[in-house]
Amino acid sequence: MMYSFWRNRVLHFAMTLAGVLVLEGAVAADPQRGGTLRLLALAAAGTIDPQVNYTEQWWQVYQPVYDGLVAFKKAAGTAAFTIVPDLAEAVPSPQDGGKTYVFKLRRGIKFSDGRPVTLKDVVASYQRIFKVLSPTAGSFYNLIVGADLCIKTPASCTLAGGVVADEKNNTVTIHLTEPDPEFLDKIAVPHAAILPADTPAKDVGVNAIAGTGPYMIAAYDPKKELKLVRNPHFALWSADAQPEALPDEVDYEFGLPVEDAVTAVANGQADWIFDPIPADRLNEVGTKYVAQTQVTPRYAIFYLPMNVRLAPFDNLKARQAVNYAIDRRALVKIYGGANLGTPSCQILPPGFPGYEPYCPYTKNPGKTWSAPDLEKAKQLVKESGTAGQKVTLITDDTPEGKAIGTYVQSVLSEIGYDASVKAISGNIEFTYIQNTKNRVQISFSRWYQDYPEPSDFLNVLFSCASFREGMDASVNISGLCDKSLDADLARALAAGVTDPALAKTLWAGIDRRVTDLAPVAVLYNPKRVNFFSKRVQNIVISGQFQWLFAQSAVH
Repeated sequence: MMYSFWRNRVLHFAMTLAGVLVLEGAVAADPQRGGTLRLLALAAAGTIDPQVNYTEQWWQVYQPVYDGLVAFKKAAGTAAFTIVPDLAEAVPSPQDGGKTYVFKLRRGIKFSDGRPVTLKDVVASYQRIFKVLSPTAGSFYNLIVGADLCIKTPASCTLAGGVVADEKNNTVTIHLTEPDPEFLDKIAVPHAAILPADTPAKDVGVNAIAGTGPYMIAAYDPKKELKLVRNPHFALWSADAQPEALPDEVDYEFGLPVEDAVTAVANGQADWIFDPIPADRLNEVGTKYVAQTQVTPRYAIFYLPMNVRLAPFDNLKARQAVNYAIDRRALVKIYGGANLGTPSCQILPPGFPGYEPYCPYTKNPGKTWSAPDLEKAKQLVKESGTAGQKVTLITDDTPEGKAIGTYVQSVLSEIGYDASVKAISGNIEFTYIQNTKNRVQISFSRWYQDYPEPSDFLNVLFSCASFREGMDASVNISGLCDKSLDADLARALAAGVTDPALAKTLWAGIDRRVTDLAPVAVLYNPKRVNFFSKRVQNIVISGQFQWLFAQSAVH
């Protein structure tokens, strides 16, 4: 009954949004500078440290606050995948067979506290990636010369011979132990932001770090608000990397229930909501506010990580049982319907490099998911010897997270487990489920691309290097560490340098292999509904970082 009610609303929503995509990247004739942009989210996203935080919510915020040596172009659609020079004067061509990059630092750029950006800041920022145990230190930056020692003893990290400053020529040279075709992508994300050299070598939590973008973080209270104001020392150096910001101030407020937040945007009391639009409001949004709504595809998976180091999911058959039992179409309906999500059981999303359709966890296994197989799931639970065990599912406290949690709990109970669900604040859920000290058996999570390469899903989420016991920064939430799989990952990464066509084939094979190991149950690939107030103009949706809010005028 519940799903039928939502289905009717979603079908109406899908029809009324037929022409919405053409609005993506539309530019107002005369965008005006000034005003305050008001954003809403049910919860904050944890630490404000750009080298530690690994959430889409804050990575979107970091775009007009921090800069790296290079950046993804601030542009609409797939043009945003282009690497452009940022704090460096140019994007360097790799030398030494792909193992050396020389960056010439721009002169005259200042941090928001007025100090000039120097080579010392660049070197210290790369060292800090390891000192603060950035979640991607072992998967993005592990090929920098000296990274192996930094991973073993972070506090004394120097990256000696790996990141070398040349004061005379105002350059910094980065040496790799082997070629990495994705290196420029990896240093264009916020974890490689250039920060003042004296930034504490620990997670700063709620204490903002000075940046170089058009905005600075003026205040952050994760229970109340994040406030961005203009950086008084910003002067445009590249419209591609870091364009001027239009609003004078951005207030990002937390705690308002999602239903109320949607109403606030509809009434013009707020300008945008981060959280997914609840299914029972989609019809209203899609009919009354078509001109204020945009739907954009995402390279992402919504999934259930299962801890392969804890019972019952240390048993392959138990993990496979969950995959067979889930009715992915029912979960898509919870999310908003077929217009907003597509069932999936594999790691790589459609359209991504290396993607080849594959789904073993369905009736009539083949390329795509068709229906759950509860009998197969129950049989696997019985064979695993785990029937009757207690299982607690952790979700965030968004309406979507709670609804998915309730559904998955019912499925776990049906196939033989003593299941319960616990919803916790989205402010801490992502870090909580990563830390092995919390002994999370199964959880609900989301993964969005960092950059458009298959390694960003397969290597980052499932390599041994991405698993760290007892830490909040362990994005390999399932704890899978398979040395043979690691060898396959290394081969695919190496082939990206020498034989891209072979690499694509290797990644497709790794996708199938990880899917068969079932460390997670992938649920669906989402699309995003952006709902704006009438005040917002000049909307630019980046394929890399979604809405570039700093480029929107507010009237």
